[in-house]
Amino acid sequence: MTTGVLCLHGFSGAPYEVQPFADYITAHTGWLVAVPTLPGHGETLSMKGYTAKHWVKAAELAYLQLAKQVDDVIVVGFSMGGLLAMHLVKIFKVKKLVLLSAALQYVSPAQLLKDLRDMLILLRQRKLRNDELFLRYQQKIRHVPLRATLEFTKVVAAVKPFYQTIHVPTFIVQGAQDGIVPVATATLLYETISATEKELYISQNGKHHICYSDDCRQWFSTVLTFLQKSPLSEH
Repeated sequence: MTTGVLCLHGFSGAPYEVQPFADYITAHTGWLVAVPTLPGHGETLSMKGYTAKHWVKAAELAYLQLAKQVDDVIVVGFSMGGLLAMHLVKIFKVKKLVLLSAALQYVSPAQLLKDLRDMLILLRQRKLRNDELFLRYQQKIRHVPLRATLEFTKVVAAVKPFYQTIHVPTFIVQGAQDGIVPVATATLLYETISATEKELYISQNGKHHICYSDDCRQWFSTVLTFLQKSPLSEH
């Protein structure tokens, strides 16, 4: 039996958001790993004219392309990619699901305020231009049209009615210091999805880009162990 892993990045992001985990899977298994770029996304953003339908369809096509090459498909989704991953579970036979900073709820005001305060400190110290978080968000603010952001909310709205019915084995990873997706979102997902096999990992220092957390190697290993276990239905 061959296994494929489809890794989906987030809104206004690119494969780099999930690449560390994808590389870890590649290095420790013989699985086929696919990390597509959603329409209008990538290191050079060009989102004008793209809609939620484009992103959903791209995720579906990426799944179908990978499924042709393997027996089983695991889907990993970061932020909005987590929503797309849940959509794929609804319509395809996904073996296991990994949700990274899944954006079912968006923006944690308290943590976002803390991040802004940290940026102000760096600004006073004239170090802001070297801050990766600032540089990433600066690019997004400049290149993400308001209409694209509204399209993102449509993806959220499409998934919310059915996420509780997810039954495939699911691993959820969330940063406690995430200023974009509140940490309570991960707890809500864990408590309400229907999967009997599910695990939750909270990275205490992790922010939104969870694949770059200081404990990422720890949870990479934990998630891989979960993915390599045979589902209870096969025992």
